Amino acid sequence: MTDKKAQLLVDGKTIDLPMYSGTVGPDVIDVRSLVSEGLFTYDPGFVSTAACESAITYIDGGKGVLLHRGYAIDDLAENSDYLELCHLLLHGELPTKEESEAFRATVRNHTMVHDQVNQFFRGFRRDAHPMAIMCGVVGALSAFYHDSMDITEAQDREIAGFRLIAKMPTIAAMCYKYSIGQPFMYPNNDLGYAENFLHMMFSTPAGDVKFDPAIVRAMDRIFMLHADHEQNASTSTVRLAGSTGANPFACIASGIAALWGPAHGGANEAVLSMLNEIGDVANIDEFVAKAKDKNDPFRLMGFGHRVYKNFDPRAKVMRETCEEVLSVLGLENDPLLKIAKRLEQIALEDEYFIARKLYPNVDFYSGIILKAIGIPESMFTVIFAMSRTIGWFAHWNEMVSENYRIGRPRQLYKGYDKRDYPA
Repeated sequence: MTDKKAQLLVDGKTIDLPMYSGTVGPDVIDVRSLVSEGLFTYDPGFVSTAACESAITYIDGGKGVLLHRGYAIDDLAENSDYLELCHLLLHGELPTKEESEAFRATVRNHTMVHDQVNQFFRGFRRDAHPMAIMCGVVGALSAFYHDSMDITEAQDREIAGFRLIAKMPTIAAMCYKYSIGQPFMYPNNDLGYAENFLHMMFSTPAGDVKFDPAIVRAMDRIFMLHADHEQNASTSTVRLAGSTGANPFACIASGIAALWGPAHGGANEAVLSMLNEIGDVANIDEFVAKAKDKNDPFRLMGFGHRVYKNFDPRAKVMRETCEEVLSVLGLENDPLLKIAKRLEQIALEDEYFIARKLYPNVDFYSGIILKAIGIPESMFTVIFAMSRTIGWFAHWNEMVSENYRIGRPRQLYKGYDKRDYPA
């Protein structure tokens, strides 16, 4: 906090507004008193509005910084794993060895879903998009696990958190298995978190599939790099839904719905489609020219970011992981990777991209990794949602743990004033 003030001059009247400082980042001006003056602020997309206080994640888009509870994402990706990151996001600190073992054991104890959930799947068409199924199933969890949903009780919130972290991979794999007509695979709690997900995705009752440690690590890194990203559209949706007092399963389902939008969660799928459209390294110059032509609708996907104006710190980790996975699978000469590497080189050297700060982002390589592992494009956003669940829940839990108000954005009304009903 700070004792600095801002002054707003409106029709000759000066209004004093308090200013607050965070640990890092820009100061914010508290405009809450404006409503008593008969005024609202106007900020479409909330690009200049801080709607909450949070101690979970910090992004400096100008410097390409992403911190979770103060730890840089590349340090976490190098030295930690997804479940340790879950503990960090939830509790504020990395776990000790004993805490880590206890946390993992609790997650393992919750990986199964209620048997009646299996029957619930049968209500969906086989050709339904996996995100449609996931949105419905996660929202329905409140009908199966309503024994611990008193959101005013910290213990109930903790149980709900463990259930979501543990069951989301199971549900995601079930969405995939249902779409291809294969039987569901129960979780194998002898496996780690990422390997267990791959087991449920690709094994069958007729035989287990074994995975190279590099593949497992790549899957875990994808989870980590998508775990949280501050107050994005889906996280803000979860917070807004949670501000009504809604149960956590309903709130997470609202986040899934928001993530499903192609402007938010579908970027890595769009990158893969773009690379397939380019088809060959020889065609790159043609498509780069199209991207530079403002009259051409073609856009290079996976470059630039709404927040990062320098580089996406997750992209370097994803690139290294991509190369490792393709090497293990013998796909070093994969044509899509060649196109991706050449596009990255152009983006880092071409003045057009440099001037517009169009650097590769995390989605640029993640789609190639998922495709190489054998995961279909329809599951890309499902995996994003599964990964982001911990971030959504951590923000929901932070909000509910404090004094909060129901969200109620205002508007600039441009419709008719009161009209008489025609005689």
